[in-house]
Amino acid sequence: MSNTGFIFKKDLFVETPESGISRQLLGYDETMMMLKISFEKGVEGAMHQHQHTQATFVECGVFEFTIGEEKRIVKQGDACFMVSNILHGCVCLEAGTLIDVFTGV
Repeated sequence: MSNTGFIFKKDLFVETPESGISRQLLGYDETMMMLKISFEKGVEGAMHQHQHTQATFVECGVFEFTIGEEKRIVKQGDACFMVSNILHGCVCLEAGTLIDVFTGV
């Protein structure tokens, strides 16, 4: 299953997987997936790990990310890169939005 071509904001479905988080699937196929995830201040992206390599771009807001044993503050324009199976998560310090890209989905 996949979607191809153009993706317009007006056509995107917004899901709310948990309180304070909204998510939009921007595109995917069997090798890659891109999501837009918005967080309210104080919401946590629980620590987790997965087989997929992940790149995250901070569209806006401020987040405290933990990747492995390292913890850093990232802001608008910053990015993170998570290799396969590394433990990672975040806390939203100022309401914001992340763009996540996963490979090998």
